Amino acid sequence: MRELVDLSPVLDELGRRFAAAGFEAHLVGGSVRDALLSAGRGRPGVPGDLDVTTDARPEQVLELLRGWAGSTWNTGIAFGTVGAEIRGTRVEITTFRADRYDRESRNPEVAWGDSLLDDLVRRDFTVNAMAVSLGPDRTVTDPFGGLGDLLAGRLRTPGSPEDSFADDPLRMLRAVRFVAQLGLTPADDVVAAMTAMSGELARITPERVQAELSKTLLQDAPRAALELFVATGLADVVLPELPALRMEIDEHHQHKDVYTHSLTVLDQAIALEKADPESGSPDLVLRLAALLHDIGKPATRRHEPRGRVSFHHHEVVGAKLVRKRLTALRYSKEIVEAVSRLTFLHLRFHGYGTGEWTDSAVRRYVTDAGDLLPRLHKLVRSDSTTRNRRRAAALSATYDSLEARIAEIQANEDLARVRPDLDGNAIMELLGLPPGPEVGRAWRFLKDLRLERGPLERDEAEAALREWWAAQQG
Repeated sequence: MRELVDLSPVLDELGRRFAAAGFEAHLVGGSVRDALLSAGRGRPGVPGDLDVTTDARPEQVLELLRGWAGSTWNTGIAFGTVGAEIRGTRVEITTFRADRYDRESRNPEVAWGDSLLDDLVRRDFTVNAMAVSLGPDRTVTDPFGGLGDLLAGRLRTPGSPEDSFADDPLRMLRAVRFVAQLGLTPADDVVAAMTAMSGELARITPERVQAELSKTLLQDAPRAALELFVATGLADVVLPELPALRMEIDEHHQHKDVYTHSLTVLDQAIALEKADPESGSPDLVLRLAALLHDIGKPATRRHEPRGRVSFHHHEVVGAKLVRKRLTALRYSKEIVEAVSRLTFLHLRFHGYGTGEWTDSAVRRYVTDAGDLLPRLHKLVRSDSTTRNRRRAAALSATYDSLEARIAEIQANEDLARVRPDLDGNAIMELLGLPPGPEVGRAWRFLKDLRLERGPLERDEAEAALREWWAAQQG
């Protein structure tokens, strides 16, 4: 452990400064955990931002940093935290805490601790309750067996999980995230407490819940974490549309249920995302769309003759449900609209058949997707989870042909910038109209015409507009 800390000159110097002033300083929490994980994977060092705890009070920390740190900030000073950037390294230094929680609002009653142990015992999990002294002896403090748990791939709490989760119910979602992020398996008592106390998550603000859910989805392999999320009942509180998919048999009878299918789509979307050098990976919009694209199925389920099940227009219902749920979780308007749009469009490809679409239909597919088209390609391809290899190959080949047609038409027509062949000024001049809604209607007619027939010569566009306008007047 000492070798890990010695690799950070900033920590060495910080430790000497605090020791010279008569204070303790310890690297703590996720910084220690991640350093150990990095070393175990052959990449020794202290990764990321650094968390330090100390017996110095915040005002004393600020004084010790004065003239040495490049910059400091005190936005968390009410909770004992001073932030600093030192030679490009960000450090958060927090006074020992021994908080107690108001278990109604979950607001902590901030109290300074008297010892490192006071500070460690209040932390969420044992793997985050380890510390390394920054003094000359580099003492390792691990009172709850966090190192052993890390090596065993086990997730436990320092005290009883019931007390820990009652203090802060968000810790249950953090446990879900650590399954994906760290590959840990929660101990049985942790899972039991999460299951029994899942309803307590309703006390947490949507913003904090959304942040944890997003962090989970952005991990390399979130499936096991999402399965825990659903199995413990946490999803019933946060994202009830997801567990609702468990009983909905999909119309192809290729999957146990739509829930399992949706997790498989997510797996496949992540694989396509990682394989695309131009993809912004990890892609939260794509991952949300992959997970939620079928949430309209429960509301549209219909039993058909010969034992079949249909979900007509589930993409329309699903888009509305996505918009409602993601808005409630305080996702940005841009994310809400993008995921909703992908949900609405994900089924359209199935009307392509074996290539029967006209060029007009291809143009509409592209323009309706807009800048979401690369994500829509990945989502549609991921939505094929059939175990019939011949069918899977046929679907893939058909989508290849659609992408080839899109590329051909784009090369000729620049579909990303489809506009009517006449602009608003030309429409007003030709029809003798003042600015107003009728000009907008004429513009939309010309855009639909452009999508239907491709680029037109100006005289063709003008003739079509005059004919349309005469029909409107009649």
